[in-house]
Amino acid sequence: MDLPRVVPIDLIVRNARLASAPDAPPVDIGVAGGRIVALEARLAAEAPEYDAAGHLTCAGLVETHIHLDKSRIIDRCAPEIGRQAAAMERVSAVKHSFTEQDVYDRAGTTLEACIKNGATRMRTHVELDAGVEMRSFEAIERLRQDYAWAIDLELCVFPQEGLTNNPASDRLLVEALKRGARVIGAAPNFDPDKAGQIRRVFDLAREYGVDIDMHLDSGNSAADMDIDLVCELTEEYGLGGRVAVGHGCKYSMLPPDDLLRLAKRLADVGVAVTVLPATDLFMMGRDQAHSIRRGVANANLLVGQGVNCSISTNNVLNPFTPLGDGSLIRMANLQANVCQIGRKEQLRECFAMITERSARLLNLPDYGIAIGHPADIVVIDAETPEQAVAEVAAPLAAFKHGRLTMTRPRAELHRPE
Repeated sequence: MDLPRVVPIDLIVRNARLASAPDAPPVDIGVAGGRIVALEARLAAEAPEYDAAGHLTCAGLVETHIHLDKSRIIDRCAPEIGRQAAAMERVSAVKHSFTEQDVYDRAGTTLEACIKNGATRMRTHVELDAGVEMRSFEAIERLRQDYAWAIDLELCVFPQEGLTNNPASDRLLVEALKRGARVIGAAPNFDPDKAGQIRRVFDLAREYGVDIDMHLDSGNSAADMDIDLVCELTEEYGLGGRVAVGHGCKYSMLPPDDLLRLAKRLADVGVAVTVLPATDLFMMGRDQAHSIRRGVANANLLVGQGVNCSISTNNVLNPFTPLGDGSLIRMANLQANVCQIGRKEQLRECFAMITERSARLLNLPDYGIAIGHPADIVVIDAETPEQAVAEVAAPLAAFKHGRLTMTRPRAELHRPE
């Protein structure tokens, strides 16, 4: 009789309190060959160990919307004039100075900050236009390969400065898709033919078989939204579950009944929404001098109506957001503060929006602490998801495919004897 083959375990994460079941007792996670092979209490095996000590453990934080290529340029951009952010123009003015190595170095610093803050998966949006050509794409593609030991990086290419009026961007998008970009985006606010850009992006997505992730509906009023066309095309092209939109500031200004109708439509056709609280707070309401609108969409309300939502970083240290440290937990906390989210189950949903819901938006079938999945494991200095969000808890350790990639010591008080 053939005996079952015993898989030698090469790592055990002991006493892990799973984010998927934080009220259950901690378990041990056995890892072999970079994958999870055991999940049980008091795993009877010998291997190098990490003691999670009952702390919250998940498969890592998932960043769905960040701009590595234009991070950390605030010092080289012209300053704001009054309350006019003019962020796109200020970034555009310095793009010609971007070299491949410059982008690689700046983006690498931001990527490392995200890794230190617990991210193990990421979609980064990469601008393609005549100002930067393919230099940013090539730099981020190098980063994708060089940091595969710590994070899975996916590129979403998009035309920040117009498409229908910018033949160079169209040419560059096609080149990037031919070179393996897996997602295409859009920024119709900066195109004289918003509908034309959206339709062209859907056509390219169908031609190259890629997902769509658009910058959509930022602005200071709920007028002239583009989401209806996106929903219509998602349904027409059969792309439910493969289309996401970021920002959605205008949704925060809809009357309650209109917002509920929009949420039902998004859920029905399968369009996900990424909320970017830091950038939206910083950019919206510039036309006001007091009682300034927040412009942050209520992701919890959308989730309650069946819409998949994520919370993400967007920009770090540039004119769109001259602040930030790459912490998704801080973004979830900011979202909860702005939208007045305080109940346990709501805060738990905010945590899901930087973990399992974000993974669903990226269509990651192997995300989660489960047998057979990659041993992507992050330990957070909290006991529950809601505590992590409420207290901006720090990640203490991260593993990618079972390899330790990051540690952070817990803060200690040194009392007098």
